[in-house]
Amino acid sequence: MAKKAKKIKTKKGLRLEVVNPNAAGIDVSSTEMQVCVPEDRDGENNRRFGSFTCDLHEISAWLKACKIDTVAMESTGVYWVPLYMRLVADGFDVLLGNAKAIKNIGEKKTDEVDAEWIMLLHSYGLLKASFQPCNYAREIRNLTRHRDNLLRTSSKEVQHMQKYMVLMNIKLANVISDILGKSGQDIIGGIIEGERDPKKLALLADPRCKASKEEIEKSLEANWDENLVFTLKQAYDLYHYIQKQIVDVEKKVEVIINKYKADLPQEMVKKKNVSEAIKQKPQKIRYLSTSNSTLMNFGESI
Repeated sequence: MAKKAKKIKTKKGLRLEVVNPNAAGIDVSSTEMQVCVPEDRDGENNRRFGSFTCDLHEISAWLKACKIDTVAMESTGVYWVPLYMRLVADGFDVLLGNAKAIKNIGEKKTDEVDAEWIMLLHSYGLLKASFQPCNYAREIRNLTRHRDNLLRTSSKEVQHMQKYMVLMNIKLANVISDILGKSGQDIIGGIIEGERDPKKLALLADPRCKASKEEIEKSLEANWDENLVFTLKQAYDLYHYIQKQIVDVEKKVEVIINKYKADLPQEMVKKKNVSEAIKQKPQKIRYLSTSNSTLMNFGESI
């Protein structure tokens, strides 16, 4: 594991000691990787590589040939992820630094200078590692973020349904509190299937609906427009498709959670739920939370 900065006293005063002599620095971009190793490791110690998978393997092989054991890189967008995962899988100690904390002030900014500067800072232990979750947490985080995107997309389709009904002067939302409920969805489904009689559509409402059949019938006296009915159907179908996608994502998250629980020590698994184990071993499982507390009860969101 990479070491932190260390000061030593000399006759001329304090100076920094090289604590990571086998360090390399990498400047990351979307199309190429600039990799720098100490000058005594290779005649061409500051090299430029591509960003294809074969290039990532080539970087790893070159670092091994140069006897590098710890690597520092900038967290540039998401471009660092494939190389980071490749180097970790190949046994390197990889430090991901915040780009704001890695700034070369004295020289003109180039990829070569940046890579060398990162290597220099890392060799003296001056870089602070950004937090990286375990693989289980990473997978869950990716899926829950995707789920959040699906939820936002589905809410837009609800707005579209409301818009198209308003344009046809269907005032269903004025008498039914939630058009996503059973009554609202059954009535919209009836409209899409071709029913235009307000009385017949009102009968589709659930008997427990607070609004009377007469009120619902009045709200469904519309200026029918087949083009708007078509777009209403598109929004309705897309909304239900996205809801199915959300269910699939939640099932996938549950599979990953079960895998994680299987890897936990048995004394932690025997607890009533994983959240109880957080109180005892927060460093083990505090990263498995999501932004949706109803999906998983794992504490703070990541």
